[in-house]
Amino acid sequence: MKFIPQPWMTTPAITRLFDAVPNSGEALRFVGGCVRDAIIGKTNQDIDLATSYKPEEMTEFLEEAGIKVVPTGIAHGTIMAVLEGKGFEITTLRRDEETDGRHAVVAFTDKWEEDAARRDLTFNALYLSQSGDIYAPWNGVQDLHDGVVRFIGEADQRIQEDYLRILRYFRFYARFSKKEPDVTTLAALSKHAKCLNEISGERIHSEL
Repeated sequence: MKFIPQPWMTTPAITRLFDAVPNSGEALRFVGGCVRDAIIGKTNQDIDLATSYKPEEMTEFLEEAGIKVVPTGIAHGTIMAVLEGKGFEITTLRRDEETDGRHAVVAFTDKWEEDAARRDLTFNALYLSQSGDIYAPWNGVQDLHDGVVRFIGEADQRIQEDYLRILRYFRFYARFSKKEPDVTTLAALSKHAKCLNEISGERIHSEL
């Protein structure tokens, strides 16, 4: 699927970032909210990226190009590239090794489908190359256009991995849905609602 590149995808800072990364057409992509919002024509100021390179490899590439790197969440694979006074978070592709509803133990991977499979909703598992190639392994683009808010895989499993997803579902439902909620999804949300008591107040506050 092809997407016509927009101005935010080709700014001098973004171009410099992609130019610093070997094989960036395959190894570095925009991810998440900035892709989702661009598809529906909404401007998103936060630009996040995902990469198949490990954090130390990405750090080396960027520093060799004279780009400042801040290890904001290195244990979880996230660094921040700082260009022209703006920070861009870059996170290595991950898969979940363990989850308990609050925290996840992750391992790095170079497989985009594994990273997509650990995300919450189909239209949040969207990746976009700088040239406009969209990678949507869970049919997220179609769900976004159709107004379908759908968990990746089984809703019950996705919720048990992180109970905060209960609130996230309703936040995105209020924003994007054009259809009635799926009864199976509602049953799973109701089943685990009490588990929100296990989530820290800070995380709940941030989500709200």
